[in-house]
Amino acid sequence: QVQLVESGGGLVQPGGSLRLSCAASRTIFSIYTMGWYRQAPGKQRELVATITIGDSTNYRDSVKGRFTISRDNAKNTVYLQMNSLKPEDTAVYYCNAGLTTTTRRYDYWGQGTQVTVSS
Repeated sequence: QVQLVESGGGLVQPGGSLRLSCAASRTIFSIYTMGWYRQAPGKQRELVATITIGDSTNYRDSVKGRFTISRDNAKNTVYLQMNSLKPEDTAVYYCNAGLTTTTRRYDYWGQGTQVTVSS
């Protein structure tokens, strides 16, 4: 069974920073695109950022310039550095490992970590 183990959430004031981490198995990490999604209460889960095995990144517009996704291949870990946090960033953040083939889509999810931005 694929396991994605997240850490790093918490409570932070507006303008503050947090770094999320997600550790995966070597097999998953070497093949899958890694990403972060978030889900706020009453809203659908949304893409925050992704990073491919070739280090190509993609961000939702609202976090560009504030969030940075990166991966450490030696540790099989993906990070999300979040700076200049805003109250609207409050959500449960989920790590994702995704792979699209010609026949199907594979998705694996972490357990989620709460990020709360509040004064």
